Amino acid sequence: MRREGGGSSGLHAKTHGQPLAARVFACLADGEFHSGEELAGALGVSRSAVWKAAHTLRELGATLHAVPNRGYRLHAGSEALDARRILEQLPPGAQECVRSLETAWTVDSTNSVLLARPNPPFGTSEVLLAEYQSAGRGRRGRAWVAPPGGSICLSLSWSFREVPQELGALGLAIGVCVLRALRGLGLEGGRLKWPNDILVNGRKLGGILIELRAESAGPACVIIGIGLNVALGEPLLAQIERTGIPATDLIASGMTHPSRNTLVAALLGHVVEGLKRFENEAMRPFIEEWRAADALRGTQIEVRTLSGSVSGWAKGIDLHGALVIETPQGIQRFISGEVTVRPAQ
Repeated sequence: MRREGGGSSGLHAKTHGQPLAARVFACLADGEFHSGEELAGALGVSRSAVWKAAHTLRELGATLHAVPNRGYRLHAGSEALDARRILEQLPPGAQECVRSLETAWTVDSTNSVLLARPNPPFGTSEVLLAEYQSAGRGRRGRAWVAPPGGSICLSLSWSFREVPQELGALGLAIGVCVLRALRGLGLEGGRLKWPNDILVNGRKLGGILIELRAESAGPACVIIGIGLNVALGEPLLAQIERTGIPATDLIASGMTHPSRNTLVAALLGHVVEGLKRFENEAMRPFIEEWRAADALRGTQIEVRTLSGSVSGWAKGIDLHGALVIETPQGIQRFISGEVTVRPAQ
């Protein structure tokens, strides 16, 4: 098993070969103040170089405080991603299936990197995490905002022996797996919004992006991207809301000092187990949990597709993962589309 990247937080973080900004980030990931002199001495660079690295972190979206006579501190301490710590916390069943796990300081998109690689062997996964994505993607090509330390940007590849008949429902099953992991770590109030959003109190906590590489009547490889907001901070949450997307993060949702490495291990454990079951049982092991967490059921919604828009009352999902809507013209089902909740009248 290949174990790459990462490093423990603190001034003795093992970050050799990483850009200086990544090394400074690892030193500040404990959330404490560290002076420029202290950082420079620990990293073997000049104080001017530390100042430039701090400027780079701010440009990447990190909220970094600089206080005279105290030094630098990240707004919300967030441990650096560490492949070793993640692997140590994986359940045995998931450890056997994770063929490689890598952490990177920055990539364009974790999904794109894995899409460019060969398929992993059947029943195994390759996992890639990044502190920062220069071109992170959500559904329909939307940008995904994720400053260093503020989010989980995770992708994993998985090979099926053949394309599952209900592959369109896989994103819904993964949503249930994500919710299981979050509940296991104490998050309350998590809901699922068709087709791929994780919500808390009506605000977006994260999302799922699934991309397929398949051969006709042959093996299929899915790349599953999971993005979760951990500690974005109020300024960035407000910036996202101005784009029309009410957002939240784990800290604002009530989790105190969430460990990103523990969270990643929990996510991988549930997702790997979920993939095994989905291959044989499709949506059946997940349907009741999804329906119990359905954020749309009973609301009046509008679904926009390439062929137009339809309004009606959300009635949940079927076993194929389709959204069921009651309209004046009767029951309609959608396997893709953009959903907007309409104001109560």
